[in-house]
Amino acid sequence: RAQEEAAAGTEAELKIRSAFEVFDHDSNNTVDVRETGAIISSLGCFPTQADLHAFIAELEEDQSGHVHLDKFLPVMTKRLHIYYFFSFAPASLKSLNLGLQVLDKEKKGHLEPDELTKYMTQEGEPFTQEEMEEMLTALVDPKKNCVHYKELIKN
Repeated sequence: RAQEEAAAGTEAELKIRSAFEVFDHDSNNTVDVRETGAIISSLGCFPTQADLHAFIAELEEDQSGHVHLDKFLPVMTKRLHIYYFFSFAPASLKSLNLGLQVLDKEKKGHLEPDELTKYMTQEGEPFTQEEMEEMLTALVDPKKNCVHYKELIKN
């Protein structure tokens, strides 16, 4: 059991280091504190803004607004399993599909970009305009100008 936990800890640390390095643009083991959310998201965790602010408060950013890997790694390692299993685990495909069906009031099998943008930027934990543009670029069918969610999410 102890060996399994040690291996899981090592695997988690490797994933965290790898994600951190992507955002370490100067290769000096630091990242801009504003990149913290993107790093956490790249690890499959999706905190609310309030949770992200609480996480950042635990880190000791330097005066230039950067966080060192030595500070980030232990905090993220400690929280990764808790975040993933209890707080920020990605939604299942089934629940995502059900959620999109609820938004599709006319039961068309697709959503218009404007209607999806309205829901995603005004309800719940709102997406930023940049996040929305990125998502629409990936999801919108350019020929029909809509998001065919039934094709994207197959049960």
